[in-house]
Amino acid sequence: MNITHRPRRLRTSQAMRNLIAENQLHAENFILPLFVKEGATTPTPIKNMKGVVQHSLESLEAEVDRALAAGIGGIMVFAIPTLRDAQGSEAVNTNGILHTAIRKIRDQVGDRLVVIADLCLDEFTSHGHCGVLADDGTVDNDATLDIYALMAVQLAQAGAHMLGTSGMMDGQVGVIREALDGVGLVNTSILAYAAKYASAFYGPFRDAVDSQLQGDRKSYQQDPSNLKEAMREIALDVEEGADIIMVKPGMMYLDVVHAASQFVDLPIASYIISGEMAMIEAASDAGAIDRERAILEILMATKRAGATIICTYWAIEVAEMLRR
Repeated sequence: MNITHRPRRLRTSQAMRNLIAENQLHAENFILPLFVKEGATTPTPIKNMKGVVQHSLESLEAEVDRALAAGIGGIMVFAIPTLRDAQGSEAVNTNGILHTAIRKIRDQVGDRLVVIADLCLDEFTSHGHCGVLADDGTVDNDATLDIYALMAVQLAQAGAHMLGTSGMMDGQVGVIREALDGVGLVNTSILAYAAKYASAFYGPFRDAVDSQLQGDRKSYQQDPSNLKEAMREIALDVEEGADIIMVKPGMMYLDVVHAASQFVDLPIASYIISGEMAMIEAASDAGAIDRERAILEILMATKRAGATIICTYWAIEVAEMLRR
């Protein structure tokens, strides 16, 4: 048999495979989501999120030190307040848990790690929605934008390098960019959740932030059946001044990640969310898969689809794997 083309020649050793690898994972491209709970004195494990906890301010500091040592690129902070109301007032309390955590972390890391603050109201409202409600019970888009603008300025002044605009309100990026620029905070970046879908896979995250959600978010998060709509959302966020485009969830929406990477010339971020993580951990616990190989394969698929940045609860662990 005369076989001229033998692709297997380039798979004969790990060194050979590394040499021709088209995509590689780098710890510097990982963002680690972190949860901090007001009044907590010890870290509390989160149901169905193996290895993830609600931090106290003290344990948060230690976890940030771990992130620095692992060499990952950034952290994204979500806060759980003690008090909630219909307006999400604690979201604009400069002495509240989110602002306090951001200040402490920025003092701790300086510019060695990108500090990202989640900019949304869902953790702070008594009804669990990402904005304030109108009289008819729907989310009031424009009234919410006024709060987002104030929140953005406060969090940037607290030390956030970047703001994660996760609320999916129309016009949110433009309003936030204008508010930041209006007070001279021109170097604060916006990580725009341009394509955030109304997914079933957010379940464990709701436990992580003690969500008070009543109803669902289908009127403002995207319909999972739509791709063209995502491209429109992305185009609007780019026009309004986004610096990075986020697709969320990650694993289930790799087609959207790829389409976004082809559509715009901004960095694309993908967030492997709580329910996606929980599936892998459950399959591993059942002995159905090789956990480490599965995690690396998922992250590589995300990179291959076109994501520059990957937001994952496995960030520190995978950084250590890569170093090994």
